[in-house]
Amino acid sequence: MISKVKESKDSIYDLSLIELVGFVDSVGEKAFRAGQIFKWIYEKGAQSFSAMQNLPQELRNKLSEKFSFSSINMSGQQVSVDGTIKLLFELNDGEKIETVIIPTSKRLTLCVSTQAGCKYGCKFCASGIGGLKRNLSCAEIISQILYAKNIMLARQKSCGLSHIVFMGVGEPLDNYDNLLKAVRIINAKEGLGIAARKITVSTCGLIEGIKKLSKEGLQVELAISLHGYNDKTRDILMPVNKKYPIKELIKVAKEYIRTTKRQITFEYILIKDLTFSEDAARELAKMFRGMICKMNLIFYNEVPEFDFKAVSRAEGENFKKDLKYYGVHATIRTPRGKDVLAACGQLRHK
Repeated sequence: MISKVKESKDSIYDLSLIELVGFVDSVGEKAFRAGQIFKWIYEKGAQSFSAMQNLPQELRNKLSEKFSFSSINMSGQQVSVDGTIKLLFELNDGEKIETVIIPTSKRLTLCVSTQAGCKYGCKFCASGIGGLKRNLSCAEIISQILYAKNIMLARQKSCGLSHIVFMGVGEPLDNYDNLLKAVRIINAKEGLGIAARKITVSTCGLIEGIKKLSKEGLQVELAISLHGYNDKTRDILMPVNKKYPIKELIKVAKEYIRTTKRQITFEYILIKDLTFSEDAARELAKMFRGMICKMNLIFYNEVPEFDFKAVSRAEGENFKKDLKYYGVHATIRTPRGKDVLAACGQLRHK
């Protein structure tokens, strides 16, 4: 794994509100100053400490000595015919990540990366082709959001960012501590102020991480990548199933629901001749019987390295009807950004 290049100053985006309270206390300032700093950064978009005019000059000087605003640099931007915007970022050590802005008439969703690369190697996903390089810092996660906010502000005068989904490059629960710190900054009223229920954490099914998340007291949405209606099909698509087979995954999902009183979303990819059949619908119905959950059906977005084929829109709608017949609530994810390789499974640092 490549080591992260250490900057001379720490990024201010790496600090939670509690950590910032600790810093201002250490330099002899009152705790409320931390909230002021947070509001300058996340509400007002300040990119220098000199801009924080209601802070004492001495505190601004101490902040400047200790912290920087640098974390990532945008190296590319592509706009899809459907309005989706893919951002390519270069990190301080040369690694690259992607972030996707997904606007619709009712919401503005940001798809955020948590790792450079991914070690789980799902057989339909381009993000894992090069393996895992490293975890992202909290600052690198937060910086993606701030860049996206500024881009949307420049385009439409108000950002309108409403939802965050951790469905970009990497496995979020594999970078647990930095993910949770970022979620708390996003959720804090002094921070980005996005409601927890509008933040989705997606996982390939890391059981220990799901158990930990259930005890955090956060109201975030959890999405589990299932992508197989039995172990045979999931083994083909997701090597992680060898360690966390479906039976164990469903068991921990039920525990999560009992603990959090929250519904879970199961993501399920539609691949011709593999995951798509009436038998699959029946097996899924048995699997989810008695669970507070829904399914999000995802059309396979073709990647040159893989030989799978997508089903048609009509076939996807029929599968949804089959699931409904067997008592499973399902929605279909509309593919976005396919022409710029920004759709689900296509992110690959280009």
